[in-house]
Amino acid sequence: MEETVAPLAAPDDTVAEDESLMLAFAAGDAAAFTRLYDRHAKRVYRFIVRSLGARHAGAADDVLQETWITVARQAPRYLPTARFSTWLFTLARSRVIDHLRRHGRGHELSLDAQTDGDADGDAPALADCLAADERHEPLRRLEHREQALAFFNALEALPLVQREAFLLQAEAGLSIEEIAAATSVGAETAKSRLRYARAKLREALAEWN
Repeated sequence: MEETVAPLAAPDDTVAEDESLMLAFAAGDAAAFTRLYDRHAKRVYRFIVRSLGARHAGAADDVLQETWITVARQAPRYLPTARFSTWLFTLARSRVIDHLRRHGRGHELSLDAQTDGDADGDAPALADCLAADERHEPLRRLEHREQALAFFNALEALPLVQREAFLLQAEAGLSIEEIAAATSVGAETAKSRLRYARAKLREALAEWN
């Protein structure tokens, strides 16, 4: 059975408001930029820190800043041809790749620190995107610290292309087609990467079934 993955899509009015805010910022409304930042910064940060992995996670603040600087610089050329969030996370992915290309080594950050750092409880919730099977039965919660650590260990161990596909779906709510566009691959390749990532992450949590 072919697995399908539903994006965590924002309501249409929220999507439209994002695009309107970006266009307003491009026209000189600084407050619109602040609203976009407040709305998306946490999710973008989580995407960046998980994408960088433990070795480079100490650079997440810098990469986040670089991402929003890029948003500001590209504002005059912004066209709402895709969801704003798709465009934003594509920029964030590019800044992550730039950092990884520039630095062979980064600041060490333990998986314990990553888990404890999500004071708002979003770290365990990241795994809510793992369906029990491809029929999308009720989603699994990470109820114990050991489960969370096992999940993040497995996430860290994924090949980068699989990890970013999962995070683009889990944090950004991108569809298969949007993930493919953001990563410059075909839809089947994006679907395959996401399928392998989800299978490996589910396997890491199998002992808690």
